[in-house]
Amino acid sequence: MVFGIFSAAAHVAAGAVLGQLVGGSLGLLIGAVIGLLVGAVFGWAVAAAEVYAVSPRGVLLFVVDHTWSLLNTLVGAIYLALHLVFGHSLDRATSRHSCRVNVVEGVSPRYATTLGTVCAGSGPGIQRHEDVHIFQARLLGPLYIPLVVANYVLFTIAPIWLLYHDHTGAPINRFTRYFEIGVYPHVWNEAIAYRIQGTPPR
Repeated sequence: MVFGIFSAAAHVAAGAVLGQLVGGSLGLLIGAVIGLLVGAVFGWAVAAAEVYAVSPRGVLLFVVDHTWSLLNTLVGAIYLALHLVFGHSLDRATSRHSCRVNVVEGVSPRYATTLGTVCAGSGPGIQRHEDVHIFQARLLGPLYIPLVVANYVLFTIAPIWLLYHDHTGAPINRFTRYFEIGVYPHVWNEAIAYRIQGTPPR
């Protein structure tokens, strides 16, 4: 419960600060309200699923997620809220003491997706892969999302990955495969995660 309250408070504070930077006093108010809405949902999930254990590891990762990696946590909180709006379910058993929030359903039945500390549609066969993304976000903090987005943009418009791509095993023979089989698995965060667990799409 305490972790959930502190998490919600961190979201309110972050929303207020960002709002003030963008829109002054009115922005502060709007940002705080948005932070409260998103933070209440995320704080509820953290408390309901007992995401963080009362242990040195749990406390440390909670602090990292709500300071250095707060931008990633905010994005994950918004992602969680959208899942819940669409009727998806919090996976309490998997989330408990894992220092991540698991959602049963994913965006696509073919892929798990992790944003911040929120992991949707995962399972034992790919959870370590998704945990790599959470570690990457915690390690790089506010740099993580910009670096991932920049790599997606670069590899979309300048596909240097074609130089080392497995053209025989994973041919790029139609437009959708350019992104799914080409760009996606070669972006740095996915390339690292697939080395830990999972097989890139073919």
